[in-house]
Amino acid sequence: MIRITDSLVIDPADIRESFVRASGPGGQNVNKVATAVELRFNIETASLPAELKVRLASIAGRMLAQSGDLVITAQSHRSQERNREEALQKLITLLQKAAIRPRKRIATKATKASKRRRLESKARRSDIKANRRAKPGHDD
Repeated sequence: MIRITDSLVIDPADIRESFVRASGPGGQNVNKVATAVELRFNIETASLPAELKVRLASIAGRMLAQSGDLVITAQSHRSQERNREEALQKLITLLQKAAIRPRKRIATKATKASKRRRLESKARRSDIKANRRAKPGHDD
């Protein structure tokens, strides 16, 4: 089991990896060895709480395929093993972000002072604009 938080673990069987040729550093090695990793984690079939799945889907953005798979690629290293570790770390980081419940906003009222300042600034602006208007009888 892969530990995400104290109370959240995922099963490694839910993660599928495939290796493709990378386009990054590596010289001739790039042409011969499939070092880039494409990690797939199906959000819908994973044993995660429903609210976490919703948050993960919104955080994932373009990484989420229509099939429900979270697709993470890593190709910055020359070795397959380091790219695997990087892709897995990206998945863990995403899951940790999704595990954090957003704090509910507590509605507050505007203070009397802030209302007064707002109205004073509106009055000041109104005076400035009123003074710009041409006065009757003045030919400038």
